[in-house]
Amino acid sequence: MTQKERLLLFVLACLNFTHIMDFMIMMPLGPQLIRYFGITPQQFALLVSSYSFSAGVSGFLVAFIADRFPRKHIMLIAYTGFVVGTLACALAPTYELLMAARVFAGLFGGVLGSQVMSIVGDTFEYERRAKAMGVVMTAFSVASVVGVPLGLYLASVWSWHAPFWFVGILGVGVVGLIWRFVPRLDSHLKNYNATTHKPFEVITHILQNPNQLRALWLTMTIMLGHFSIIPFISPFLTANAGFSEKDLYLIYLVGGALTLFTAPQVGKLADKKGKYPVFVVFALLSMLPMWLITNMNTNSLPIVLGTAGIFFIFSNGRLIPTQAMTSSVVLPQQRGGFMAINSSLQLLVQSLAVYLAGLVIQKTPNGQLLHYDWVGYAAMLFIFLSIFIARTVKPVDAKQPVSVP
Repeated sequence: MTQKERLLLFVLACLNFTHIMDFMIMMPLGPQLIRYFGITPQQFALLVSSYSFSAGVSGFLVAFIADRFPRKHIMLIAYTGFVVGTLACALAPTYELLMAARVFAGLFGGVLGSQVMSIVGDTFEYERRAKAMGVVMTAFSVASVVGVPLGLYLASVWSWHAPFWFVGILGVGVVGLIWRFVPRLDSHLKNYNATTHKPFEVITHILQNPNQLRALWLTMTIMLGHFSIIPFISPFLTANAGFSEKDLYLIYLVGGALTLFTAPQVGKLADKKGKYPVFVVFALLSMLPMWLITNMNTNSLPIVLGTAGIFFIFSNGRLIPTQAMTSSVVLPQQRGGFMAINSSLQLLVQSLAVYLAGLVIQKTPNGQLLHYDWVGYAAMLFIFLSIFIARTVKPVDAKQPVSVP
């Protein structure tokens, strides 16, 4: 890996850190937000899913222009808008205004994930891509180890507004890094002809390609299995298992610290042994902690942290080869549009998963949450089905070397 490639991955990881922390911090803040605004689990689920829904809509719209401009330009505009939306969250005094700020942040944030994946796909050939994805995904680990605990600490010292101030201010610095160190990445425009370009061709390409459709179906299935559980971990552990709210940060600290080491290794292993076999192993393993978490009835710190730790490791382990496989079903000329559609679908399904889980989960008069185990069983079924779908997803851009300009 060259110095330019390492620097590019560092900037993308910084972008991912702020983007992921902004999304992740909403979930452990759940108990505080429910108490502060006096809202129900359904209203909290709507608050979480509002970001994903607006991000999904904007990602879908950007798909029609994603391959008409340099990757850097789209990323810079989208990230700047995301930072403005995050700062608006920091200023929001009411539930309604926070909802509006989350929608605004999502409209721009929904573009970022697809652009990061497109840039990695354009820069690293298939045989090195999982390793690069693993490096970028360490941002998730750092966000868990540093971002979420720090955000919860700031929220406990000041208020729930403080974590959004932190992300927003840090994001201003990341804008400078993108401007300075991310190359134009416009090689996909080499044969682009505006006069012959059809505005909806990204959709027609996907609809005419069963392999791409299967990749999208894989994304949908995994998101239904993953995000129906995630937002309610903190509320369930505090309300049902009696886990201390002040110790919630330890879940993300331990889980993130573990994946900080395992994510790069999973990427290397997927490149060496094959994306699909590694995905299958981690998908099967991830169902155990999914069952344990959604049926947790103890507040024992070692048990909770041990379960959360393996949940983070296995869930992250199945995500890395999935992203490598998904980014490889298109050639660079169509990758931006396809990844935008994929990201849009991912976010919309995230929103749907959270909302449906919120409908299933009920709150008793004494504050406990019911039927979280039902959600867990459904999530495990979706992850199991994803194994069979992933088997049909085939790479089309192997052996096509690329490099950072």
